Amino acid sequence: MVSDGKPERPSFSAVAERRFRLAGKSIIEKGHPYFVPVDRLEQMYSSKPEGYVSLAHYDYLGLARHPEVIAASTQAMQDYGAGAGASRLVGGERTAHRALERNLAEFLGVGDVLSLISGYLTNLSLINHLLGPRDLVLIDSLAHNSIVVGAKSGRFECRTFEHNNFDDLEAQLKAARGEYRHVLVVVEGLYSMDGDIPDLPRLVEMKNRHDAWLLVDEAHSYGVLGRNGKGICEHFGIDPSEVELSVGTLSKSFVSSGGFICANAEVIAWLRFTLPGFVYSVGLSPATTASANAAVNILRREPERVERLKQKSRLFRDTARAAGLEPGNAIGEAVVPLHFETPEQTMMISQVLIEHGIYAPPIVQVGVPKDQPRIRFFFSAAHRDEDILRAVDVTAAAVHGDLPVKIASS
Repeated sequence: MVSDGKPERPSFSAVAERRFRLAGKSIIEKGHPYFVPVDRLEQMYSSKPEGYVSLAHYDYLGLARHPEVIAASTQAMQDYGAGAGASRLVGGERTAHRALERNLAEFLGVGDVLSLISGYLTNLSLINHLLGPRDLVLIDSLAHNSIVVGAKSGRFECRTFEHNNFDDLEAQLKAARGEYRHVLVVVEGLYSMDGDIPDLPRLVEMKNRHDAWLLVDEAHSYGVLGRNGKGICEHFGIDPSEVELSVGTLSKSFVSSGGFICANAEVIAWLRFTLPGFVYSVGLSPATTASANAAVNILRREPERVERLKQKSRLFRDTARAAGLEPGNAIGEAVVPLHFETPEQTMMISQVLIEHGIYAPPIVQVGVPKDQPRIRFFFSAAHRDEDILRAVDVTAAAVHGDLPVKIASS
């Protein structure tokens, strides 16, 4: 259209509509399992014989409703109020902030820890802060969006290497290392879309040989990998000091919210005064800090929760594979995806699961390539074996045509 001789710009809503269609509106409009009020879903199925089970949440150690966690959170709110009130740098901090950070540092075996209000913000802010115009960041092609955005929005060079292909990474380091002042390699400790892990021993050897830095995002691996849940370094028997930086989250094993950075004490001291995502953001609320710290204490006291989590995860992976389902390269620790042929089939199977009281939303188009749809199943030390086996049975029956597969109207 033309107005006063000038082309009329599309409205904001028109642009949003177009992007919505690109995001898969044709699938979503038929009925979808996103943004489900899970408390209502739980109430709806609680009266049925088999009950309700969520396989979509990150309560890996079964601590979300632990009385000690709830009591700590409630007491902190009563003692200190609802919010932190300001940035910790300019408004001061609570003793609980450093208590949590020191507890995490001692448990994980790192020099020090810095907590931030958002896990996503942690990667976004940190990667930009570390590198400059003469630097290079190399990220795994399946890295989390927070890593991708952080790595691609700076004034430095950003390249990807094929997922977990360290021959590709080696070749890129050999070719490019001499051209840059600093090189940062970024991987995840446990990939949440695939449930697999990197070869950390080879990564450490490689980054040392090429004088590079290594950042490991352990959002899904703290509380999961290793005998005591200390992450991928414990899993491989590597001293955490061999990894320059690791990033964690409080929203998964530690059943709260926010992110944190692990590094040696000097690096953390520098970040406390300079990292934009920390300096310009409010501190963790008293309730958040207290609940996370309580979760850390329970894990330190009860490491057997980690072994229970492994048993539950592998029960699902192995039973699913035996039933003809495809878990890919998942190692069977906390996260196990099942891959399906089309987005439509994936959406329908997720709907069948909901109809049987099992909440596990699909991943189609957002977060994974269009031709690799899947349902991610997240496990908890608190899950019952019978619920895990029921999820496999329902999924397999839907895939093999033994259950009606339909999409409910929205």
